[in-house]
Amino acid sequence: MKPVFEPIPDRESESFWCETIQGPGFGCTWHFHPEYELTLTLRSQGHRVVGDHYATLEPGDLVLVGPNLPHIWQNAGRTGVHARVIQFRNDFLGQEFLGRAELVSVRRLLARSWSGLQVTGRTRQRVADRMQELGNKTRYDRLLDLLWILGELSRSRELHPLASAGFHGETDQGDEERMTRIWKFISQRLGEPVYLRDVARISCLSETAFERYFRTRTGRTLVDFLNEMRIGRACRLLAETDRPITEIAFGCGFENLANFNRQFLRRRQVSPRQFRARLEPTTIPS
Repeated sequence: MKPVFEPIPDRESESFWCETIQGPGFGCTWHFHPEYELTLTLRSQGHRVVGDHYATLEPGDLVLVGPNLPHIWQNAGRTGVHARVIQFRNDFLGQEFLGRAELVSVRRLLARSWSGLQVTGRTRQRVADRMQELGNKTRYDRLLDLLWILGELSRSRELHPLASAGFHGETDQGDEERMTRIWKFISQRLGEPVYLRDVARISCLSETAFERYFRTRTGRTLVDFLNEMRIGRACRLLAETDRPITEIAFGCGFENLANFNRQFLRRRQVSPRQFRARLEPTTIPS
């Protein structure tokens, strides 16, 4: 997709931006900005896309996104969103601050964030706890906490890259209206057939032009993109409900169970049944 530029408002009173998101959604489109962004998702039934990496959101999801890396967080459930976001520029403490010898590990961390980094394990828990406390602190203490967070992340081995090495986001400020229409149209119809002609029509493109347009912006065909989004929704239903697998497959837009099983195995390396079994609590014999 061609992302849109999202300006972050300047705040003279603080060197970085910190906010809590609560409501029906995250309030963003497919976008990019020059700031680094650390997002902690506390509650959401949805998904995130960072570059060409798609994942279902889980409570506690923590991701660091580098400058100008296209991304979007979307909520698809009725429970609403609760998230905390920190955004800061490379020079948030002055042009020369990050150049200090003591911050070499932080510089390496920020250099790695070009692909987006998911934070896991004990590091995720420690950073999440600190981020949730930010709202109750003074501006001075928030600044110290941000430095602590960057130091904690820079020392961790529990960070995993998201976007592939071959991904190159296009940071063109155009296309906002068209890509928003396409994204909304697809997201609202995952449980039913989605036809190329209909997506092309709402995009105001011919089918041939749309196929070329969509592939240049996502690196994949419409069918492959739909399957990935549908498998993401299926994973959530398998984890959070006891609905039959066949019912989930049809409810996520797959026309037959064989194709659902094949697509699921290809993307998750396990069958839907095995995926669900891994999430069930182990019974200890008495």
